[in-house]
Amino acid sequence: MKQRLLVMNGQRLVQSEKGGNWNTDKVEKAGAVKPGIYNIHLSVQADKSKAHDGFVIHADKEHVYQQVGKSFVKHDRADFDKLPEIGTNSTIKYDNGKATVASSSMKMGRGIS
Repeated sequence: MKQRLLVMNGQRLVQSEKGGNWNTDKVEKAGAVKPGIYNIHLSVQADKSKAHDGFVIHADKEHVYQQVGKSFVKHDRADFDKLPEIGTNSTIKYDNGKATVASSSMKMGRGIS
């Protein structure tokens, strides 16, 4: 199932595609997540041998999604003792299979790509 995150007007909409149409499953406050369309269905499983530095954009029952550069990484929710806050810029790395979260100094901005 394809899933995306649509952030606009201070709201975070979790949508899933059914029959070629996007249906809204959940609406929450956007918080610190920047407006845009985040195609989290394109996310790849986190490589536990590396540190992942980026913005945490969404968490569901199974995964925590993080934007790293222009791509998305998903971490298993069960690997966290304490979930990172949505919208925070974090470095997530693994120690003995458990995810540890530290705040990052990276800034999110618009630039020429």
